[in-house]
Amino acid sequence: MTTSILARSIAESPTLRLNEEAQALRDRGEAVIHLGIGEPKNRAPITAILSAAAKLNTGDIKYAPADGLPSLKKAIIRYTEENYDRVVAPENVIVTAGAKQSIFNILYSILNPQDEVIILAPYWVSYPEMVKMCYGIPVIVTPEDGSFHPRMEDIKEAVSSATKAIIVNSPNNPSGLVFSEDFVGALVEFCERKGIYYIADDIYHKLVFDGKRAAPATRFTDKDVESTKVISVNGVSKLYGMTGFRIGWTITNRKLVEVMTNVQGQITSCASPFLQVAAEGALNGLQGIVESLRLTIENNRNVIMEELHSFTGIKTVRPEGTFYCLPDFRAYKGDSVELSNFLLRKALVVTVPGKEFGMEGHLRLSYAGTVKDVTDGIARIKWALDPNSPNDIYIGDKKMIRDWL
Repeated sequence: MTTSILARSIAESPTLRLNEEAQALRDRGEAVIHLGIGEPKNRAPITAILSAAAKLNTGDIKYAPADGLPSLKKAIIRYTEENYDRVVAPENVIVTAGAKQSIFNILYSILNPQDEVIILAPYWVSYPEMVKMCYGIPVIVTPEDGSFHPRMEDIKEAVSSATKAIIVNSPNNPSGLVFSEDFVGALVEFCERKGIYYIADDIYHKLVFDGKRAAPATRFTDKDVESTKVISVNGVSKLYGMTGFRIGWTITNRKLVEVMTNVQGQITSCASPFLQVAAEGALNGLQGIVESLRLTIENNRNVIMEELHSFTGIKTVRPEGTFYCLPDFRAYKGDSVELSNFLLRKALVVTVPGKEFGMEGHLRLSYAGTVKDVTDGIARIKWALDPNSPNDIYIGDKKMIRDWL
C-alpha cells in the first residue's frame, strides 16, 4: 500500500499513544500510574449530562448547522462578553469538534503553501503537525535565555515576509506558565501592525493559580472583532472536564467564519448536536464547578512541587496554570524519549517526553489526577532515578528492588 508524502510526514500523537499504552497496561492488571494525561478526573457538570440526555430522549438527533447550533452560539456569545469583555455576533462564532479542530480549521483557512507559522517552544505537540498538514512551515522559537517564557526579541528575529500567524497558548501546555501581560500586549501590537494572525489558544484560561489571571489577547487591541488579527479559540474540554465531548469554538471575523464553515461542512458536516447541547448546558449551568476544579488542581500543583523538590538534581519551574509541569531531568538522562520509556518499563509511570514539546531533556508531568497518583507517581520516579532514594518500593502488591544504580 502506498500513502501520500504528506501523510507520512505527520507524526503520531504521543499523548494519545501513551493513553493507549497506559490502558493496555491496566487491562493486563499492571498498577500503572498515568502522569501523562491532560484530563481532569472530575465528572462532567450535571447540567451538561441532563441537557444531552434530554436531547437524546427526543430521538431527534439530526444534522446541525455547520457552524453550530444557534442556542449554543448564544451561550458562547454570553461567555465571550463575560470573560473577554467583547460583544460579538452569531456570525463571529463557529462551533467545532473540539478546540483542536478549531485550530486546524483556522490554519487550513488562512495558510497558503509555504506560509510560515511561529510556534513558541515549549509548545503543544499538535501545533507543528497541523501546520504541516496545511502545507505550511512551522517556525519554532525557543527562548534564548533558557526559560519557558517567550521573548519579543526572539520572535521578531524569526518573523519573515512569509509569516502568516503565531499560535499563543497561555496558560501554557506543557510548562504551566502564564505569559506576562506586558508580553501579550507587545505581541498583539506587533501582530496588528504587521498583519500577522494572533491565534490565542485559551483552552486553559481559567485554570490559573495564586490569584493570577490570564489576560485575554483581545484586551490589548483597540480594533473590533471584524478588523483585529486576534483569533480566540476555546472549548469545554479542560475547564469542565468534558474532554470526551469534543466541543470547541472560534471567535473571529465574519469572513473567516464563512470560510471555516465551508471547510468544516466538507469535512465533518457539523459537531454532534447532542454534544453541542451538553456544552450549552455546561456554559449555562452553575459555574462553581470550574472554581472547584481550579482549587483541586492548584492543590495538586502544590503537592507535585513539594514532591519534586525532594529530588536530587531536578529543576522545575513552578506552574502558574493548567495541570502540567515540565521538570528538567537532564541530570539523569538527556534523551527524554529513552527516559520516558525507562520509567514506564521500570516504574510503571507514564510521562510524556519533553522532546515532543520542543524541550529535550524534560518530561511533562500531569497532576490532573488524584493526590495519591501524584505522590505515588513521583515516589516511583524518584526510586527509579535517584540513588539517594530507598532501594526498594512496592508497586501495586509487588515489592520491587532497584538493581540498576
